[in-house]
Amino acid sequence: MKNIWNRIKRGPNLWAFIGSIIAGAGTLTAIYLFDRVTAPMSGTSLSAGPALLAAVLEALWTGVLGGGLAGIFLIHPLILTLQNLFLLFRKGTAEVRQVERRTESVTIALGIIYTGLYDWIFSGSTSGIQFRSDWQEILHNGQMHTPIWTQSALTIAVISCVGVLGYLMLSKRDINRLPPLLTVLGISAIYLGIGMCMLWIVQVMGEEWLFCLFPFNCVLIGVKTVRRAVEEWQGPEEGRIREWNKPYLKWLNDVLLDASHWPVAALILMLPLLGILIGILALLGQQPDSVIRAWTETGDWRLSQQIPPPNVMFDEHYLCTVAAQGHPEVVKPLRTGVRNGHRVVVNRQLCVANAFEQILEERASWLHGPIRRFYDRYGFPVARLIRSSQAADLVYYMMKPLEWLFLAVLYLVDEKPENRIAVQYPHAPVPKWR
Repeated sequence: MKNIWNRIKRGPNLWAFIGSIIAGAGTLTAIYLFDRVTAPMSGTSLSAGPALLAAVLEALWTGVLGGGLAGIFLIHPLILTLQNLFLLFRKGTAEVRQVERRTESVTIALGIIYTGLYDWIFSGSTSGIQFRSDWQEILHNGQMHTPIWTQSALTIAVISCVGVLGYLMLSKRDINRLPPLLTVLGISAIYLGIGMCMLWIVQVMGEEWLFCLFPFNCVLIGVKTVRRAVEEWQGPEEGRIREWNKPYLKWLNDVLLDASHWPVAALILMLPLLGILIGILALLGQQPDSVIRAWTETGDWRLSQQIPPPNVMFDEHYLCTVAAQGHPEVVKPLRTGVRNGHRVVVNRQLCVANAFEQILEERASWLHGPIRRFYDRYGFPVARLIRSSQAADLVYYMMKPLEWLFLAVLYLVDEKPENRIAVQYPHAPVPKWR
């Protein structure tokens, strides 16, 4: 047992990662197994023997795979947060310093990777945050507008990078080899980075709480870095303290040589540093109030001052509805309509298909049911694969022969086919927003 504990102490981050996967897989597998094993007792059709064995194997596979992913992307970030929080209050011994640096590196690397994965997965999806879409854009289904105004993104990025540079300067260099004024400037830069993280947390809190973990860990890392700098400062050697003739210079020198004054001095220096950055950014085309407008010129979030237009809904399960989300020059959207109480994008192909189904239901109800079931069975899996405008364009072209067939049937059996096509999906009311 002692050997196991020593191994964990030597590599806490690796064991935290492994433990997260085991915890996630074990918990979800136990839940699925309990559900499958107790299913016969609850009166379901699941019988003992081969069926029960197959259900147990399915539960094991689902639990291990799904639970392992939950451990990687949910449990492990929470454990890293607890590690950083715990290390914040630990005494700064050499062993603790080593663990701190490794944990910080893992936290920052995984935070960047997970954020990039999220953006890559949800950028073309009908849900999640769309980081390139400002509040004026009409989104689809469960999509959300960007929490940061895109026109001020450069300001936020530059200030955040300055915070990162301050962290790297103080964490990768020996504090006693840095001039005290440069150290205070580095702490000021870290304060700016912490400020951006706090604004982000306030902005997204309650909507996407998982997005608070990485900036919260960055705040903890910044505070630890400042504390570590103050603790490690030993002051100049005796006989190397310069004497100043002017009293105010001597006072400033004494303040900088006393590390306990650094946090307050850095707070005062942060304002001119921010002013210099805003001035440089103004030369690059950024507005002077971009730091504030980055958070207020948004919709859907806590600090937002704008009301975005309502999202347009479309059924992700039906090929014609999904195809209407292709490039406008290809699918030629006509207007927005109402489907199941939601606004949807409507093009002629969608209206023709719906009109054909309507007349099929009226004139040949005996045929409508089997065709509807066939389409639901095979259309769903295909539609779920459509996750980009290019794929929607391809489906639109593939559906063209069917559209012509539907149109031919409508002209053969309906007295006023174009009227029937035109009344499909009633016009949606014009949304009101400021």
